[in-house]
Amino acid sequence: MGDVNGIGPEVAVKALSHVDLNSSIPVWAGSIQVFKDVLKLTGLEIPFRLVDGESGLTHGAVYVVDPFTDSEITPRPGVLSAEAGKAAMVAIETGAKLCTNQLCHALVTAPISKEAINKAGYHFPGHTEFLAQLTGADPVMMMLVTQSLRVALSTIHIPVKDIAKQITRERLISQIRTLNRSLVNDFGIESPRIAVLGLNPHAGDGGIIGSEEIEIILPAIQSVNQENIDAEGPFAADGYFGSGQYKNFDAVLAMYHDQGLVPFKTLSFGKGVNFTANLPIIRTSPDHGTAFNIAGKNMADEHSFLEAYQLAVNMAQIKFGVPD
Repeated sequence: MGDVNGIGPEVAVKALSHVDLNSSIPVWAGSIQVFKDVLKLTGLEIPFRLVDGESGLTHGAVYVVDPFTDSEITPRPGVLSAEAGKAAMVAIETGAKLCTNQLCHALVTAPISKEAINKAGYHFPGHTEFLAQLTGADPVMMMLVTQSLRVALSTIHIPVKDIAKQITRERLISQIRTLNRSLVNDFGIESPRIAVLGLNPHAGDGGIIGSEEIEIILPAIQSVNQENIDAEGPFAADGYFGSGQYKNFDAVLAMYHDQGLVPFKTLSFGKGVNFTANLPIIRTSPDHGTAFNIAGKNMADEHSFLEAYQLAVNMAQIKFGVPD
């Protein structure tokens, strides 16, 4: 359900109003009262049922698994709070357990506030790292996805001053392998083409601006090429996106967060999806935050969450052979 003081519950419920409940079975991991509150806010009518632990799940309704039966979750739209941060993380953990226990095929997470979860005692920079610890996955990779563009990140939520020292030849080799494997197994691409960006402006300009491209990134690319992984680069980031080269590849590995996400969000027009590769479960989410400024006003756009839901369904079909 995400942070109840943000737009997470709203975009999730609005997205579910577009879902064909005869094709997939959504399970709301969160407060049933919050679910009802959003239905009232939006004026939507969506059939729902509580999971009772006895009867199986059937098509035609949204099911609710509520881990808050002994506590009251009261949204305060726009307020940053430890209470909302804790509730969001409990909901995520509930959803993850449904997947690891093979009761659900995929997890779609609504936006959380990194500051709120830290106030609640969860010292993680985001969903990705929390889910990695919950599932024991290492390494994991954050990817942003649309139908025409996939951007993976070598480093994620770290200060800019720490980026260069985190990029090593061994780490990049592992990440390109992970990306290639995900493109095959999660996206069903038989022979992926992967572009790798440089770290420095102009990809180092032959070592004039920086040496990482020559000493680290290119050797990593050459190493995976010997494993029959089709990776190319390093490309200068501005030219790669500006010239439309991304259209010639199945995915690109960016060296740091904003290098990949700024062009991605510019090109995706609010329909991007966040996907975590190399988890033992399928996990997607919308590519936006909690938007506290419009929370509780029925103004949030649900299309990124809907894209995340649909991608999760598609991936489940690829991984588990789940029928339409």
